[in-house]
Amino acid sequence: MVKAVVLGAAGGIGQPLALLLKANPLITELGLYDIVNTPGVAADLSHISTPAKVEGYLPADDGLKKTLTGADIVVIPAGVPRKPGMTRDDLFKINAGIVRDLATGIAATAPKAFVLVISNPVNSTVPIVAEVFKKAGVYDPKRLFGVTTLDVVRSSTFVAEKIGDLSLSKDVVVPVVGGHSGVTIVPLLSQSSHPLPASVDTASLDALVNRIQFGGDEVVKAKGGAGSATLSMAYAGAEFASKILRAVKGEEGIVAPSYVSLEADPVGAAALTKELGAELAYFSSNIELGPQGVVKINPLGKITEAEQTLIKAAIPELQKNITTGVTFITEAKVDEPRL
Repeated sequence: MVKAVVLGAAGGIGQPLALLLKANPLITELGLYDIVNTPGVAADLSHISTPAKVEGYLPADDGLKKTLTGADIVVIPAGVPRKPGMTRDDLFKINAGIVRDLATGIAATAPKAFVLVISNPVNSTVPIVAEVFKKAGVYDPKRLFGVTTLDVVRSSTFVAEKIGDLSLSKDVVVPVVGGHSGVTIVPLLSQSSHPLPASVDTASLDALVNRIQFGGDEVVKAKGGAGSATLSMAYAGAEFASKILRAVKGEEGIVAPSYVSLEADPVGAAALTKELGAELAYFSSNIELGPQGVVKINPLGKITEAEQTLIKAAIPELQKNITTGVTFITEAKVDEPRL
């Protein structure tokens, strides 16, 4: 029996994410929570002919507690989406309080669950969840993940486009390291399972890196202010959740990038820190998954000089993002009501 929970299940990411999780044969129960519309979303999904039982709750009558009771895996897409002209700092001011309150609920009701954070800005919201868990005395760095899978999905798709064969997109594997916003997103295209064509020159390579880093802006612009990357993010979130569930079931050798605390694997972290040449509390690198969550944080491996330059540019931004998340719990204030 596996219970998955989506917090923010009625939103632009939450609904398609819940649909994909309902279709996952590894899930037997699906709990949905949001501040509006969740019972309707649950009723709609419950008519789908897959085994997972679906229930949806609102804040009233201990709805968050009811949703989280018995949860094995919790995915958090809750919060507002980014709109044209909105910076990730603007986003943080709103979403930080939402994530804090949901993390408080998880710590109280489902402290052993695997927690997958989608709510942006991930570089800061993951540290917020960690600090809440630490305060509650339930923190396990091996079970907390920032979902960076969308960067991997985009990289696979865009590389397949460059090769000229989209049918390869499911097979192309490109490690994406660093974080999950702008310059902190570092695709290691030199390690792509499918090399780029020789016709891709330096300018084209730089343009490809930039498109991967700022793919979210591309979607926000294309939607004309009506939303952000919701469908692709839902797909990516479901893909990573599936990897976690498969690892929990005992499947070995599952490796995927995720933004995690380096405390999850001190030995791997030491090797990674040496490569980076800087101390970071959180970083996205290829991690090996197992029944308890993070088994191993893998090093960067051989990278190009250009990729080294990208990582050097990512480090100060990551340090700033992490500090913002950590200090928020004790210092920052938001006006959003507690959930």
